[in-house]
Amino acid sequence: MGSDAPGGDSRRETCENCCRETPHDVTVDLLVERAADSSLARRPYRVSTCRECGAESRQAIGQT
Repeated sequence: MGSDAPGGDSRRETCENCCRETPHDVTVDLLVERAADSSLARRPYRVSTCRECGAESRQAIGQT
């Protein structure tokens, strides 16, 4: 996944755009999804943003 960066305010993770480990800001966002039965559900996502190029990746928490 990544390691803590000096200063403790970001993590170092591999960035697919930069092709190397870079500092990332990591947050958890609740996103609204439409379920198959047309109801709305909020699901937590881990959002990682590269501090060098701005690339963002999202992964549902609890997703296998």
